[in-house]
Amino acid sequence: MNPYTELGEKHFWSPAVGKIEATKISSLWDPKQDLSPRHKISTYGSCFAQHFGRALKARNYGWMLSEEGHSDLTSETAARFNYGVFTARTGNIYTVSLLRQWTDWALGVRKPPSEVWVKGGRFYDPFRPNIEPDGFASEAEVVASREMTIEAFRKSFTEANLFVFTLGHTESWNNIEGYEYPMCPGTIAGIFNKDKHKFINHVHRDIIRELRQTVAMMRSVNPELRILLTVSPVPLTATMSGNHVLTGTLESKSTLRSVAGELTRSHNVFDYFPSYEIISSAPFQGMFYNENKRTVRQAGVDFVMDSFFTCIESKFRPQLENQRAAIPPGSSTPDESDPDLICEEELLEAFNSNSAMK
Repeated sequence: MNPYTELGEKHFWSPAVGKIEATKISSLWDPKQDLSPRHKISTYGSCFAQHFGRALKARNYGWMLSEEGHSDLTSETAARFNYGVFTARTGNIYTVSLLRQWTDWALGVRKPPSEVWVKGGRFYDPFRPNIEPDGFASEAEVVASREMTIEAFRKSFTEANLFVFTLGHTESWNNIEGYEYPMCPGTIAGIFNKDKHKFINHVHRDIIRELRQTVAMMRSVNPELRILLTVSPVPLTATMSGNHVLTGTLESKSTLRSVAGELTRSHNVFDYFPSYEIISSAPFQGMFYNENKRTVRQAGVDFVMDSFFTCIESKFRPQLENQRAAIPPGSSTPDESDPDLICEEELLEAFNSNSAMK
């Protein structure tokens, strides 16, 4: 006898992975706590986080929307102006340090910088540069809109039961005065200044410290708040790490996956759902990626979200396992990208001097 003789099939590669069809792989997540439609759930992070909000809403779970657009807006217009993309209108939050920055602002630990970008006579928020596609009419509008989002972001962790955060990557651009941008100045708007703007590729020890501190701050005003981490399976559009974009992506994602694993093992407040593994690991052979080998097909999104709800229901409500709501219909054709997904990072492709030749 040895400890391995007591393990079930899911703990062995051959029966759990090697000898079955990839889409039959199951039980990839053992959720720590139940999640039901009565819970209030906030979602933020990289582009892939948007799928969680959509799926929760479609399944009639309690997805929080703490910042809504005007009632007269069509759904298409609201999405174009980033309403209903995340719980509040923050835009993509790719890094843990950027999440910490929003939390600091929401709790009054720090005040947002006064910096505003101007382009073509319009005004842009450096911390949400793609929120208004055509910019704001004035600097005052930028500030007023940001203050509304900061308050909405505060509500999204003070009033929520679960905060879902999708870790995007480790690379960031910072101002030497001590604050971070979601995008490098000079890409969407703004002017890059090598004397003011610096690149940081965050390492494991700093990310885990920052995330622990950020969650501690959130739970200081909402002690019941739980955190669900995921890692985005979407590769980097471009990297400033000095590495090939493939190795740069794998280092970045591996670092984030390690952070999520360590926190989940050591703190009951954290849990981790393996959307990254489902889409990108070897057994799936890239079947869920589009032809560009980067964006995720709808079939992949559906498989991820079905796995998510199946794991919850099979553990906490097994009697409902055969009565689950159907996945919202979606195209499984290999489109280059989801036209409704808001991903500022993809705009970096415009700076690829060879892109026009491809």
